[in-house]
Amino acid sequence: MSKVDEIFELFAMRGSEEYFGEAVSQREHALQAAALADAEGAPDSLVVAALLHDIGHLVHGKGEDIANQGIDGRHEIAGEAWLSAAFGPEVTEPVKLHVAAKRYLCATRDGYLELLSPASILSLELQGGPYTPDEVAEFESNPHYEAAVRLRHWDDEAKIVDLEVPDLEHYRAKIAAVLAAFQ
Repeated sequence: MSKVDEIFELFAMRGSEEYFGEAVSQREHALQAAALADAEGAPDSLVVAALLHDIGHLVHGKGEDIANQGIDGRHEIAGEAWLSAAFGPEVTEPVKLHVAAKRYLCATRDGYLELLSPASILSLELQGGPYTPDEVAEFESNPHYEAAVRLRHWDDEAKIVDLEVPDLEHYRAKIAAVLAAFQ
């Protein structure tokens, strides 16, 4: 099975599951994030990263109520590990860093914390809270930090019930092209 088919299979099997504490499904959230990236004219690799940024939720096998149990599922690490078998760092690094980007933005952007949903605030606590100044400097030293911050903004906005966006099939050729570029 090709990686594209594996991605589609994951969304078919688990995409309709609740997106942790939000009123949209995993698939709806992913498609909204990708549509926002596309609308902003992001490079194809970053659109694919936006689509797949929470793939770790689909592959780690842990329930979406894990945060309510006081556990950080580290979905960003699971997602990066799964994606790195086929994608390059232009996709995998923003995926790996999108949680860190939330911590970064909480530390560096006035008012950002107040914009987070209750579910995002709960997960922030489990993920270590806002960054310290040293952590901010370390994050900014990563060459993919700006892409991760862009992805984080789309992630935060991609929670609108019944929003009409292109379906998963719309991204098949884009995913395949990004995969081919890294082979």
